[in-house]
Parts: sequence; C-alpha cells; structure tokens
Amino acid sequence: MNIIVKEELKAYIDPLTPEEHEALERSILAEGCRDALVLWGDVLVDGHNRYGICQKHGLPFRTIQHPHFKSMEDVHLWMIDQHLGRRSVSDFQRGVLALRKKEILAERRARKLAESAEQMAAAPGEAGVAEPAAEAPWDGQAELPPVPALNTREAVARAARISASQVQQIEKIQKSAAPELVAAVRAGTVSLNTAATVAALPVEEQQAVVAAGKDEIKQAAKRVRQSKAKPKEASAEGDEKLNSAGLPPVTAESATEAQIKALQARVAELEAENATLRAQLAALQA
Repeated sequence: MNIIVKEELKAYIDPLTPEEHEALERSILAEGCRDALVLWGDVLVDGHNRYGICQKHGLPFRTIQHPHFKSMEDVHLWMIDQHLGRRSVSDFQRGVLALRKKEILAERRARKLAESAEQMAAAPGEAGVAEPAAEAPWDGQAELPPVPALNTREAVARAARISASQVQQIEKIQKSAAPELVAAVRAGTVSLNTAATVAALPVEEQQAVVAAGKDEIKQAAKRVRQSKAKPKEASAEGDEKLNSAGLPPVTAESATEAQIKALQARVAELEAENATLRAQLAALQA
C-alpha cells in the first residue's frame, strides 16, 4: 500500500510529547495497532504516530477511507474536531484548535458570500447579494455534516470546552507571547492566566523570564499586575482630592472635561470676587 505522509498534515496538530510517544509505542508493541489509520485516497489523515511506530517495528495495521472530504479545508476541520473531542488535549491546545476552526469557517463563509455576489451580478434583472445556500443535512454518504459557525468568543469557548476568559487569554498569548513563552504554556509549565499577563512584556524580557524558570515567570506576572494597579490607585487618590475640593472625580475618559469645568468654576469665583471689590471701592469713593 502506497501511503502518502504530508508534512503539512503531520504538523497540523501539536505533536505528542516524548513521554506520550513512548507510552503509545509500548501500547502498540503489547497490544498491536488497534485503531485503523484514516486515509483520504492515499493521503494519511489520522494516525501519523501509529503509522511511524508500525513502520519502525514492522507491525501490521488497518486503514479506512474517508471518502467525504472535498478539500484540504475539510480535512483540517475534521482533524480539529477529532482532537477537540479527546480528553488528553490541554485547555490551551483546545483553545488554539477552536480559534483555528473559527478562522477556517470565517474564510469559507467570506468565500461563499463572494461567490454568491458574483452569481447575482452575472444574473440579469436581479439585484442584491444572496446569502449562501444552507448546507444540506448529512446523510452519512454524500457529504460531511454542516459545521456550525463560531462567530463569538463564547461560541469558541463552547467548542473548546473552556471559558470565554480563557479564550481571550489564548488570543493574547497567540498575538504577543514570545515562542519560548508559548512553549512553556504548551508544556504546562505556566498557566494560561500567567502567560497572558507576561505576554504584555517586551519579547526580549519574556525570553529572559522564561529562561530564568517557573518561579521568575510567576514573579514577572505579579510585577505586571502591580504596575497595572498603580495607575488605578493614583486615579483614586486624585478623585479623593478633587472631592475634598468640591470638584467631581476625574476618570481617564473625562479628565480633560473635568479640568476645563474646574478652571471655569475658578474663573467664575474670581470674577465674582472682583465684582464685590469694585462695588466696595465705589462705595468708599462715594
């Protein structure tokens, strides 16, 4: 059998850790390759680790065809769903996979909308852009089942079986974290919350913190939280001073407006004092 291993698919899902790979190898050597490898034509879709172990030791294995894929996009979505359903996948990995699924579905929808717009533009006497036709229910034979959209952070959280706040933390890590910090999260060395906090630091500082070890990462996160808390404390102190002077508290959004009003009030007070003094002077001169 000619099985094609595409590196793109092999690397699409996070690889097993050395410990996990050793455990799988011991299991296959003791019990054989119990689960069939999933193929799309000659392309290996699921079972890369099992296939490698069987090839290494000359062990037999079974294969099954998945004939319903129409594109590599379908393959990616299927692979994501397979791993989202596995208990051994970490919260971080599930969040990353669900966000990846969200991107694929958004691109697919945008493509369908563009195709519908082109069709409507080409059809004479018709105006407007139609929504893409709804996908037919899966009959188990002709097509893959329709995939629900992941339009919100809450929907992504449900798909990944994590909280919406964890999804937000993962988004921060993906956007700003140094590769070394991402690797620490994948390894379980640091929590999502800690990693998302440390990701606010410059990349060079993140790298130095990770190199210093787990305790230093926690200390760095603590420093970042404290630095964010200081402006709030300073703002609260400023509000107290303004309140004692009979002026309204100043927020970040209303600072300029409050300052202008305070100056206007002070000018009004001075003008009133000047008017009183002029009246007194006039009385004395009379």
